[in-house]
Amino acid sequence: MAQSKDAHAVRRGWFISVEGIDGAGKSSHITAMAEALEQQGHAVVLTREPGGTALGEKLRALLLHDEMDALSETLLAFAARRQHLREVIVPALARGASVVCDRFTDATFAYQGAGRGVELSCLQQLEQWVQGDWEVPAGPLATAPSTALLEPDWTLWFDVPAEVAAARLHNAREPDRFEAQARTFFERVAAGYAKRAQAQPQRWIRIDSNLEREAVRAQVLAALQARGVLTKES
Repeated sequence: MAQSKDAHAVRRGWFISVEGIDGAGKSSHITAMAEALEQQGHAVVLTREPGGTALGEKLRALLLHDEMDALSETLLAFAARRQHLREVIVPALARGASVVCDRFTDATFAYQGAGRGVELSCLQQLEQWVQGDWEVPAGPLATAPSTALLEPDWTLWFDVPAEVAAARLHNAREPDRFEAQARTFFERVAAGYAKRAQAQPQRWIRIDSNLEREAVRAQVLAALQARGVLTKES
């Protein structure tokens, strides 16, 4: 069993993931979320997937720029995630820090599952192998340490119509091979996110990101305050 040192000694911080299709606008709010947590005394690790480690960043470059089939994408995403958990996420949680992660496993279910058509059973098996054997301290929503599937306490889903996301991406920068996909691909990905949110409503927080930036920021802060992640002074 992969195990963090002194897993029972401290209560861990929050594990928060941020999800959404390319062009949803989540990136402009992730740093602000981390800063809000830090201002209220949290030690925060801000990270991303794929990536977050030296190996993960190399795999990210392959995923974003090298042609491969859907299953290869999936295997690389989970390989990067395993290393990310081992090197960054689990150690941070074990020492009591909060983790804010730009994408996590839900992205793989949305992009490679709904978007590319990888079988749900394959994704679920990989999820169990990669996330199912960690022991970390009890989180803010639990009363005891758990060796169950390690997943975020809260997932903020920046939801926006695919056509709006496409318009935001247009001419923003040279697109990677995901950003260059047709709108129908992003419609499938968005539907995949919606299905995940419906299946696990207890951890998903929908953010309407088809609004002006300040309105989106207000939603994010209100959602985190309502769930006890931030106090209203933030």
